[in-house]
Amino acid sequence: MKLLFDLFPLLIFFGVFSVYDIFAATGAAIAASIVQVGWLKFSKKPIEPMHWITLAAIVLLGGATILLRDDAFIRWKPTVVYWCFAAIIFGTQVFGRKTAVEYLMGGKMELPSNRWRLMNLSFGVFTLVMGILNLYVAFYYGADMDPEVQRTHWVYFKVFGTLILTFLFIFLLMLFIAKDIKMKEAHEDN
Repeated sequence: MKLLFDLFPLLIFFGVFSVYDIFAATGAAIAASIVQVGWLKFSKKPIEPMHWITLAAIVLLGGATILLRDDAFIRWKPTVVYWCFAAIIFGTQVFGRKTAVEYLMGGKMELPSNRWRLMNLSFGVFTLVMGILNLYVAFYYGADMDPEVQRTHWVYFKVFGTLILTFLFIFLLMLFIAKDIKMKEAHEDN
């Protein structure tokens, strides 16, 4: 359920793009992101850094897309978000007592310190590469195609390609560290 909630703005973006155009989809994604963070605030649930970074990026770059009628800004948005995450991840790799990945997942499982650092480094490299891959698909892949076709290819990559690559990356990483994982038991208060 949390995954669907986190993907809410992306799903809205894709649905509106499928019916209208990139500008309507961008406006819908801005609205969906505001609703998403507003709902978390209203329901007094924690708002994760991912939600704040994504909200800031969609409002700024999506707003520029709509105001200037230039979809280059929205196509830059995933790269900006990926690289913000990469900066945080690499920052904790160098300066933190805990890595970003350990901070996010440490309450659910135990790993040796060197495995947390390896996972963190892997996520950092992955987000850096995904930002580069987004730029390639957004601006260079199919550059000789009709701009509308190229835009559609980017949207499909953004929605489906990045999700598939992310799940594949996480699956392979979990296989790699599976032997070292010790799950923490959930303690329920009765």
